[in-house]
Amino acid sequence: MNMRSFFEAISVSCVIPAQPQAGGERTVFENLSFAVERGEIVDLVGPSGSGKSSLLTACARLNPHAHGTFALEGKGSGEFTPQQWRRDVAYLPQKPILTGKNVAEAIRLPWTLAIRSKGGKAEQLLPDERIRTTLDAMGCEDIDLERAPHDLSGGQTARVALARTLLTDPKVLLADEVDAGLDDDNAAKVATIMADAATRGMAIIRIRHRPPDGRATRTLTLDKGRLTEREMTDSAAQDANAVPDGADENEETQA
Repeated sequence: MNMRSFFEAISVSCVIPAQPQAGGERTVFENLSFAVERGEIVDLVGPSGSGKSSLLTACARLNPHAHGTFALEGKGSGEFTPQQWRRDVAYLPQKPILTGKNVAEAIRLPWTLAIRSKGGKAEQLLPDERIRTTLDAMGCEDIDLERAPHDLSGGQTARVALARTLLTDPKVLLADEVDAGLDDDNAAKVATIMADAATRGMAIIRIRHRPPDGRATRTLTLDKGRLTEREMTDSAAQDANAVPDGADENEETQA
């Protein structure tokens, strides 16, 4: 198979156990394929429950119910260990968990792992100054690095988790509604940070229910097990990311 795109997913399917009373299995989606180029931002939209998160976790090799063929820079995912793949293809969940005694320690967690540490200390590999600069750019000037993670609001937690993921510098970022709980101003800051990462070559797939922000070049819509694609022209941008009826309309905004 000739894989020429920067990141490619081919014939991805997801089958999950049905409810106990129903028995059997339920196919969430089947034989989905798409590609993303270096430096591109693609929005993934669709009704709640359509399988968007399942598709992203499949791409990150984190979904035990999904299977398919994935490639990065022409190399199949089988040529990577799971740890190597997730270093380069990073999944950021909508509700991340921050562990550690303070924000700095929570952000440095990936640098304590053997795949990144290479024998160095996390504090040396990721100094406070770099963490501070990244957080400030996201509108987190009020978050002290010594602050306990459990004291952060939901919106602050989302931004700190995004900062941590971007600082690991993955080649592909799979962002699962990371701006869902933010007000418009902070959502715009987060979008700008991700756009800056894209200009440096990172490929980004964002699950979104917010109105279009002009950052994406394409939108992929997942609905009823089918994936359709649309270029983000000016006219298409008017409604591509509109919230589907009954989906996340009452979600609380977190500063």
